[in-house]
Amino acid sequence: MEITLTFDIENALTKQAWRQGTTPEMLALNALQERFVSSMEIETPIEKEETLADFLAGHIGVLSSSVHVPGGGRMS
Repeated sequence: MEITLTFDIENALTKQAWRQGTTPEMLALNALQERFVSSMEIETPIEKEETLADFLAGHIGVLSSSVHVPGGGRMS
């Protein structure tokens, strides 16, 4: 993509870039990224973070020792 700037915008961008010790291109890219990319990230729904219980949901259960040991076993 190529963007053509008006003289006043180019002049202001060049002056501000010089003050910040950067290039006009980097200043413009940073400004565009802050304006458009950051705002898009905020708009996206935040997914629910899974807990350890969610991760292990298919593996968590109750074990009866009487299934493996007649009369039940002593488990600690």
